Amino acid sequence: MSAVFPTVREVLALDPVRHGAPRVVAGDEGLDRPVRWVHVAEVPDIATLLGGGELVLTTGIGLPGDDAGLRAFIGDLADVGVSGLVVELGRRYVSGVPRVMAAAAERRGLPLVELRRATPFVRITEAVHALIVDAQLTELRATEEIHQRFNDLSVEGADAAEVIRQAAELSGCPVVLENLSRQVLGYDPAGESAELLLDGWEQHSRRIRPAGRTAYDPDSGWLVTTVGARGQDWGRLLLRWPASGDVPSAQAVEPNAGSPTRLTILIERAASTLALGRLIRRDAEGLERQIHRTLLTALLDHSRPVDEVGLRAKALGVVLDRRHLVGVMVRHRADDPAGEVGPEAGQARLRDLSEAVGQALREAKLTALTSAVDDNSVGALLALPDAAAEDRALSAFASALRRVRLDAGTGRATSGVDPFRGGNPGAVIVAAGSGVSSPREARRSLVEARQIAEAARRDRRDLPIFRLPHVGLAGLLHLLRDEPRLQTFVERELGALLEYDARHPREQLLDTLRAYLEQGRNKSAAAAAAHLSRPAFYERLARIARILDVDLDSVEAALSLHVALLALEAVRAP
Repeated sequence: MSAVFPTVREVLALDPVRHGAPRVVAGDEGLDRPVRWVHVAEVPDIATLLGGGELVLTTGIGLPGDDAGLRAFIGDLADVGVSGLVVELGRRYVSGVPRVMAAAAERRGLPLVELRRATPFVRITEAVHALIVDAQLTELRATEEIHQRFNDLSVEGADAAEVIRQAAELSGCPVVLENLSRQVLGYDPAGESAELLLDGWEQHSRRIRPAGRTAYDPDSGWLVTTVGARGQDWGRLLLRWPASGDVPSAQAVEPNAGSPTRLTILIERAASTLALGRLIRRDAEGLERQIHRTLLTALLDHSRPVDEVGLRAKALGVVLDRRHLVGVMVRHRADDPAGEVGPEAGQARLRDLSEAVGQALREAKLTALTSAVDDNSVGALLALPDAAAEDRALSAFASALRRVRLDAGTGRATSGVDPFRGGNPGAVIVAAGSGVSSPREARRSLVEARQIAEAARRDRRDLPIFRLPHVGLAGLLHLLRDEPRLQTFVERELGALLEYDARHPREQLLDTLRAYLEQGRNKSAAAAAAHLSRPAFYERLARIARILDVDLDSVEAALSLHVALLALEAVRAP
């Protein structure tokens, strides 16, 4: 974006000025100063009538005749902050301005320009003022677009990522949203290198110290505003301007020390939209959790490039590169432990579990991405310094999670019921996948942990951490439930019986077979478990044998059927 006011350099390029054959004789380093107005003056004490930012035009006829007076005239103009001085030759000065005037202007960095040909000043003022008015109209239109764009985003309930993207698009500058701990919640590099933008962000951000709630830090080139509402600030929104890092001389007259008004309006409107969105979603998870969920989900379903996930995680304070990564899943054993119904109860239970996992990670001093990953599970990707720390870290996490849930009174802890025990309706399972050495392998560890957690629901042991060797045959079959060959095996072994039950829903011979096999082929015990008389149970077994064309007294046949039943349960599991 350009500033509202033209610079001295741009004024000198206008046709009425070029007609006067302008020549810069001093202060050329100040040619990029903005010109707020043009003022014609022929008196030496004009500085008292100026406010700064004016381009002064004079013929010099009223200027002092002595060197001290000329030095004082130039000094007064520089002190008040004028943009430059233009002197028309021919009336007071014929061949050029006095050397003392040029030397004084050069010393104060004030642009001093000679017009070597007579030029009506009115044409210059008209041209410059028209340029200023046009620029102001352009600025007003752009400001209106900013307000309209962010109003639409507020009404649509746009997320933080979209607000940041729109701010970067409208400004053409990199935009970063951070929390109060200087961790990046979102960013848009505006076409620049994201790696360079976020490298060492926390340290860089702490050096950006603007004076005020919305202010420009000229040392770093960042425009900063605080994000929050109702006296509860939760972050900062930063916009880097100009992108090159060169702060123009506009900082002398622009509010916020160098930032164009349009950018100030833009960043404040973006911050207001973010704050409003947070208020609307105040009962939902925080932005940090949203980013964690986005990144974990991206690893699980390949929705984002792994390099991008690693970069965003690093900006959030979780370094994945050159770390030993372990996927962890935490879930309740029962889908509905307290007999609750409805989506709101389920969401509240999952949110409580997610908060407990996050607190446990903090207490164990572990670095991880963590978030709910589906309707039942909370996932975490631990980033450990090396493989040797894996067992110690998992044990510390499991212990911390147990303490957190007991302290919170979850799982009837007040009645002496451990929330990890299998007999407790609120019991949870902690499962961990195999450790991996790179973010590209993280999905394998996370998926393995999820599968182990699902398989462990059928395991009554009270293990602090379930790993792959713990899940047994049922767990193995669960891990393989999407394997077509396993599904083919189930159909080959049990397909005929399943078809029979579908045609005779009141008999359900599959349950009879399950009772027989679970009781170790003890027919009397199986009949009692099935709540059938022994003759009725024996008759059903005979019918099953005919339908499947197997000898149920055969150990090998019974083993094959039992494995098929376990596999069927795994395939049917949600």
